Amino acid sequence: MYLVGAGPGDPGLLTVRAVQVIALADAILHDKLIPPEALAGVKPGAQVLDVGKVGGGAQVPQGDTNELLVALARKGATVVRLKGGDPFVFGRGGEEAQVLRAADIPYEVVPGVTAGVGASAYAGIPVTQRGVASAVAFVTGHQEKGAEGTALDWPALARFPGTLVFYMGVRALARIAERLIAGGRAPDEPAAIVERGTLPGQRVVVSALSDLPARAEAAGVGAPAITVVGPVAALHAELAWLRAGPLAGRTIVVTRARPQASALAERLRALGATVVSAPAIRIDALPVTLPDLGGYDLLCLTSPNGVERLFGAVRDARALAGPTVAAIGPGTARALRDHGVMADVVPERSVAEGLVEALSGVPVRRALVARAEEGRDVLPDALRARGAEVDVLALYRTVPEPLDAATRAAALAADAVTFTSASAVRAFLAAAGGSESLRDGPRLVSIGPATSAALRAEGLQAHVEAAEHTPGGLVAALLALSGGTGR
Repeated sequence: MYLVGAGPGDPGLLTVRAVQVIALADAILHDKLIPPEALAGVKPGAQVLDVGKVGGGAQVPQGDTNELLVALARKGATVVRLKGGDPFVFGRGGEEAQVLRAADIPYEVVPGVTAGVGASAYAGIPVTQRGVASAVAFVTGHQEKGAEGTALDWPALARFPGTLVFYMGVRALARIAERLIAGGRAPDEPAAIVERGTLPGQRVVVSALSDLPARAEAAGVGAPAITVVGPVAALHAELAWLRAGPLAGRTIVVTRARPQASALAERLRALGATVVSAPAIRIDALPVTLPDLGGYDLLCLTSPNGVERLFGAVRDARALAGPTVAAIGPGTARALRDHGVMADVVPERSVAEGLVEALSGVPVRRALVARAEEGRDVLPDALRARGAEVDVLALYRTVPEPLDAATRAAALAADAVTFTSASAVRAFLAAAGGSESLRDGPRLVSIGPATSAALRAEGLQAHVEAAEHTPGGLVAALLALSGGTGR
C-alpha cells in the first residue's frame, strides 16, 4: 500500500518515486485534483477509481474510501492512494495511515510537493525570505461543519511572526481577512491569492490584505487556490517568472493513448495551453511470434507504436540488418532512429499510398508489413500486385476508451481537439456522441492525411493538417491556427 502525493498540478512535479509506484499498482484510488498525466504510467489492466472530493460538489465519503483501501489490500493487490499535493498536508493521508495501521496493513508514504510551497514558488512568492519572513504556517481555510470557533485560534494566527498560507479558503476569504485584521494583522499587509497554481492557467492577485477579498471576487478567482499573507507576497512583482506562452488562454484536447500523450501534452503546456487529456484509445500489445527477418528483403513499419512493439520482440537493432527498412512517415522514422536504425525509405506523403509510390523502384520478392491489427490493406495489396510474397505481422491493436461525463464536457468546450490517428478519430467521436457534437465546436487538428480522411469519412473537416506528420508538426499547426480560432 502506498500513500502518494501527486503535487499541486504540474505533472513535472511528480516525484520519481511516485512514478515508480504508480507503474507497480494493481489499483489506484485518486483525488480530483491530480494531474491527469499522473496516470500515464498505469499498467494495463490496473483498476483506476476516482474517489475525489470537491468542495460543495459530489463527495465520496471518506469512510467508503477507507473501506476500499483495506479491502483491496487484503485481496493482495498493490494499491496506490494518489492525492493532490502531499498526502500528509491537508490530505487526510494521516487518517488513512491510521486506518491501515489498525488493519495491520503495511504502507509507504511517498511525499509530494504541497500547494502552499509549489503554487507560491510558481507565483514568484518565496514563503520564507531572509530578513523578511523566517517562519511559515500552513492553515486550512476550510472548517468542518460544527467546528466554528474551535478549529482555528485566529488571534494566535494574527500574531504569528511569519508567512501565513491558507489552503481551500476561496469562499472564506472575506472571513479570513476580517479575523486576521481583528486579531491585529495590519490591514495594509501584502497578501496574494494564487489560482490554479503551477498550471498554465495560473492567475495571481496581489493587494493589501483588507482589499484582497474584493479584488479576488472582481477577478473571478475560484478554487483551487491558495492565499499567502505576509510581506513576501509583495515579492511577486519582482520575482514572477511563469510567463504566458503563445497558446495561453487556449484549451487543447489530446486524444492520444495515455502513454503516448504525455510528451505532446507537456509541449502544449510549455506553450501556455490548458490541456484536456481525453485518451480515446489505448494500445494493447498482441502476442508476437517473430519470423526470421533475414528471410525478407523488405520490412515496412507503419507507426511509432509498431516500432516500439517490434523492438520489444527483437534482441537489438542488428536483427533489422538484412531487409530494406521502410517507414510510413517521419514519426515512424524517428522512432526507428531512437533504436539505432535509419529507415531506407520514407515517403513524402505519410500514408500507405505514399509508401507504395516510394517503393515503386525498390525490388521486392518477400516483404513483412509490421503494423496494427486493424491496419489498412493498401500496402500489402499493392506489393502483392507486384508479385511479392507479403506477410502481415499484427503487433498491437487499438481499443476504444470511454470518456467520463466531465472529460467529455471539457473536451467539447475546448478550443481545439488534436487527432494523431484515424483510430483516435473514430473512437473519440464514438465516445463524444458522434460527429454532430464537434460540428460547431472546437477546431479539429489532424496529424496527417490518413487522419484527415478519417474525419472526412465522419462528415467533418480538419481545420488544419500538420505539414510534418509528427507530434512536433501537430504543435506547429496549432501555433499557426492559434491566431485564427476566433474562440
